[in-house]
Amino acid sequence: MRSRRCSGRCACFEAMVSILHAAPVACLVLALGAAHAQVVEEGARRPPAANVAPPRSADLRQVTLLIVRQTNELRTAHGASSIVVSDALSRAAGYFAEYMARTDQHAHDADGSTPSARAKQHGYNFCMVSENIAMQYSSVGFSTEDLAQRLVAGWENSPEHRKNMLDPHAMETGVALARSPRTGRYYAVQMFGRPQAAMYAFQITNDSGAKVQYRFGAREYDLPARTTRTHEQCRPYPLLMHGLAEGGESSIQPVDGERFTVVRDRRGLRLVKQ
Repeated sequence: MRSRRCSGRCACFEAMVSILHAAPVACLVLALGAAHAQVVEEGARRPPAANVAPPRSADLRQVTLLIVRQTNELRTAHGASSIVVSDALSRAAGYFAEYMARTDQHAHDADGSTPSARAKQHGYNFCMVSENIAMQYSSVGFSTEDLAQRLVAGWENSPEHRKNMLDPHAMETGVALARSPRTGRYYAVQMFGRPQAAMYAFQITNDSGAKVQYRFGAREYDLPARTTRTHEQCRPYPLLMHGLAEGGESSIQPVDGERFTVVRDRRGLRLVKQ
């Protein structure tokens, strides 16, 4: 008798209660499916699990090789010399890629350290170090070539990352990738370096008989008479000598291994390349 007195709304409610008690699992599936609005709107049905293709899995070793090759192609196209793989930088990159994948943290200081500290920790005696990192994810995975291309293109299209890739003073690189077992994200690390043994060096000797002053990079220097100073640096900087004849100042770009002497003659102070 109660069911006959119910309105349409009561009947609907009782029907829903009956369904919920009879098939709770089915209700749960419907609720999750509703979140994917595009599937419901298109009327598509979930294919059987046996027909679902497994996510593609990139060969990470081959991805690193492709990244190095494509980076060198970019450098060559812009007039920079090719870089070679450093075992020490590769170890540092490998450690950090694994760390980010294990923790799903994506930052240059994710492990509380710095690129230069990680390079040193893994045996790289550096003059300069820089680092690019990236994260990629796709629910369907990546092919080896696609993952490498996406990583290189992402760095190339970012001004700061591109600057590292095209640094003319970088000589070596280390690249590594790792995949998070929890989220499936790929974490990539690309390091660049110049070893300390390859520092630029030049000498300047003061034979003028008096103290001279000059600027090298951002610093001012005094050079006493009869003194020779050797400058070593990771990047070449302009040398600006003060108090010279014929204009008072002379700016030059020292090249590795060059020697200069400050002399005084009847015209005044001059900077002479030996």
